Amino acid sequence: MTTPLWQIDSFAEEPFTGNPAAVALLPHAASDSWMRRVAAEMNLSEAAFVVAEGNRYRLRWFTPTVEVDLCGHATLAAAHALWESGVCKAGLPIEFATRSGPLIATQTDGKIVLNLPATVSTPTHAPATVLKALGVHPISTRHFTQGLMLELATEEEIRSAAPDYLRLAEAEEDDFIITARSRDPRYDFVSRFFAPAHGINEDPVTGWAHCCLGPYWATKLGKNELTGRQLSNRGGTVGVRVLGKDPASDQPDGDRVELAGKAITVLRGELVTPVDPS
Repeated sequence: MTTPLWQIDSFAEEPFTGNPAAVALLPHAASDSWMRRVAAEMNLSEAAFVVAEGNRYRLRWFTPTVEVDLCGHATLAAAHALWESGVCKAGLPIEFATRSGPLIATQTDGKIVLNLPATVSTPTHAPATVLKALGVHPISTRHFTQGLMLELATEEEIRSAAPDYLRLAEAEEDDFIITARSRDPRYDFVSRFFAPAHGINEDPVTGWAHCCLGPYWATKLGKNELTGRQLSNRGGTVGVRVLGKDPASDQPDGDRVELAGKAITVLRGELVTPVDPS
């Protein structure tokens, strides 16, 4: 039996932009080692593996080297594949069961909207070794889950940053976001994301990073609905709405966030290697 396989550009305005993800629709649950090998074979920042569980879908994400707890762009791609293939009826919500709890995908105004958990960040100081590896001088540094988010003074500093990935991979933290206010009035903030310890030097567009960026910038800018632009070579746009937050509050986090973006299929085929059962 073959397995349907897609390559989909998420948070993309046109093909070959945004963040590509592989999506495999499995006939049954697969072993961790098999999914890890498929993700390495695809060699994209993430591969999503989907299997039906009653009225919902079990969803897991793998980089070329590790399984991750949450991946926004691969979730967007998985929802797009299910709707585009006709497995799920267009216009109806899709519920995913994941390591980060239940995630809901809906369709609105030509975009896919994901309801995801917000990520709390707290003030901290970046080690000198990290600042040297990133080559930046932040005006604010915050800690989140397994990484650091550094606000820089200008968009130009975000664009010109040239990290030393070998040194960055040796840091205690795994993930690094740099961000600044956007000089382009179409966007509220810009960012870049690096995770060399996970086999991803620079991620093209990082959905789950916006689960942290959204609450942070909502507090700074005093509004719940924002638009972020990730300044990788491919580039991508992420709409963010912070839920459960009062814009007048000085608390940096809400309960949930909604991320909105477009997805474009660039490759559709079959994986002929049999699925190893879990």
